[in-house]
Amino acid sequence: MKLQLLRNATQILKINNKTILIDPMLAPKETYEAFQQTNNSLRNPLVDLPVNRDELALLIAQTDAVLLTHLHLDHWDTTAQQLLPKEITLFCQEVDAERIRENGFTNVQPIADELSWNNIRFSRTDGQHGVGETGKRMGIVSGFVIKHEQESVYIAGDTIWCEEVEMALDKYKPERIVLNGGAARFVMGEPIVMTIDDVLKVCSYAPEAMVYVVHLEAVNHGTESREEIRQAIEKYDLTLRCVVPDDGEYLF
Repeated sequence: MKLQLLRNATQILKINNKTILIDPMLAPKETYEAFQQTNNSLRNPLVDLPVNRDELALLIAQTDAVLLTHLHLDHWDTTAQQLLPKEITLFCQEVDAERIRENGFTNVQPIADELSWNNIRFSRTDGQHGVGETGKRMGIVSGFVIKHEQESVYIAGDTIWCEEVEMALDKYKPERIVLNGGAARFVMGEPIVMTIDDVLKVCSYAPEAMVYVVHLEAVNHGTESREEIRQAIEKYDLTLRCVVPDDGEYLF
């Protein structure tokens, strides 16, 4: 099992000789308007992908399936919808399946609970994309525990630390956990993804797991930087089991 971060939550998982593209936002830098109701007007994505156009085309050609945690722009953008072949295998949460089909994709496989594909098991987990009215507006999101033989990784998705994440850790006991950090937020309301404090809570709750923090420095509503998260990890002596990868870097 190998996992590479491209940008934001976009990752490439290689497992059992299959390549799975996770949450593809593939547009060049500054393609989209800023997310509104934030404290800046920077266009998204804030940075380019760490691959050029030819490398991206090769990556897509080598992709066996796509996994979507939800359909917000920074996880499933117009560019990805245009570049990916419409017949590609595409896994998603049930609530998103029809909308994806309406975009022309013909092999959509929603995951209600669990699904097996090429001896790879996908187990859907719940999360909370914020609290209160903001959380309701953000809608339903999913995480996924992906397992082959004795190896597993928990892609938590866009969620804060909450009971649902705790339950997923209790149930699946993943050896690797990928968190969407950066404390993204709007002017009104609380953060809608993991804060530094949330990351520390995960590390404390799952002391045997390796924790990786992604979803950083790529969209305009993020409020915590890689450097700030790394400083907290160092302060609490977690550098051996909590990692903040750069774009293009292999997590494992």
